Amino acid sequence: MSSPTLTGVNIFVRDMAASMAFYRLLGLEPTGNDDFARVTADGGTIEFGSYTLTRGYDSGFRAPAGAVPASCLQFRLESRAAVDATHARLVAAGYHSARPPFDAFWGSRYAEIDDPDGNIVGLQSPPDVQQQSAPPSS
Repeated sequence: MSSPTLTGVNIFVRDMAASMAFYRLLGLEPTGNDDFARVTADGGTIEFGSYTLTRGYDSGFRAPAGAVPASCLQFRLESRAAVDATHARLVAAGYHSARPPFDAFWGSRYAEIDDPDGNIVGLQSPPDVQQQSAPPSS
């Protein structure tokens, strides 16, 4: 039996224009319309579908009900400074910082921002061996 091939991630959005404004400010180039958009970065694809479009093909669709997402989109930025600058730019534009930039134990500069639908978006630099430390104890 062969393993499945991941073709991308689909995110359901309430307001396509607001979501696309966030991802453009993040530095991505979404293409699409009011009901469907797509971003391709380094071979990976994220697709965004409006609730209206989704209900059109899935009569059982249930919109998220206020719970914190159990997953996080991860974006690698070119440097530690880029994580700080991108986080600052998004916060200045009014987006919620779920976790301000910090030096993570795995050696990356890391931060989290909530997109307009409450999805967590992680920003991280390439890991630096000089910055690595032991993981926190549980």
